[in-house]
Amino acid sequence: MCNRYRMTEAQIALATRYGVAVPFPPDLEVPPPELFPDRPAYVVRETDAGRALDAMAWGFPHQVPGKRIDKATGKPVLLTKKITNVRNYTSPFWRSALADPRRRCLVPFTAFSEYGQHRAGDGKLPLHWFDVPSRVIVSFAGVWRPTERGAVFAFLTCEPNPLVAPIHPKAMPVLLHEEDEERWLSCPFEDAVALAQPYPSQLMAVN
Repeated sequence: MCNRYRMTEAQIALATRYGVAVPFPPDLEVPPPELFPDRPAYVVRETDAGRALDAMAWGFPHQVPGKRIDKATGKPVLLTKKITNVRNYTSPFWRSALADPRRRCLVPFTAFSEYGQHRAGDGKLPLHWFDVPSRVIVSFAGVWRPTERGAVFAFLTCEPNPLVAPIHPKAMPVLLHEEDEERWLSCPFEDAVALAQPYPSQLMAVN
């Protein structure tokens, strides 16, 4: 699934796009233009003071049983896995986060990538980049939470549209129409999940 995307616009462009108050906090980290899991990226969320631009680590920590057995307990040793993409919205793990509008966020991007299904002559899978030509900055439907090591985020996925499906048939990120962003940040759980639909392929491009 999508584990690499770009956000190439400057902070001031993000502030204008999302109505974020400036100046920014002096300790706001500036993420690189190409984003990967477990690294900081920009996130827009609602606060009591209005919309804020944050930098959070990409990936929810989630403990899963490993293969190694703890000799003292006889149980599998738990491993921490970073979950970057959300698909099973109604599972207890994700529902508890998505049910609270204050834990939803917008994840700005300018392009996202998926690897193709067939290897090229060099033996590598080709990397394809998707964007929305009519919109410089687009939002993934995201969710975030605080942790002991700082805030983290992930974003939702859904069935792929006809443009994405031949390259990545399992899923695609949930891209929000600009008019749905406010709704995503404030609506009840059922309405939020209803927004998790494939973005129209005719509005997207791939290279």
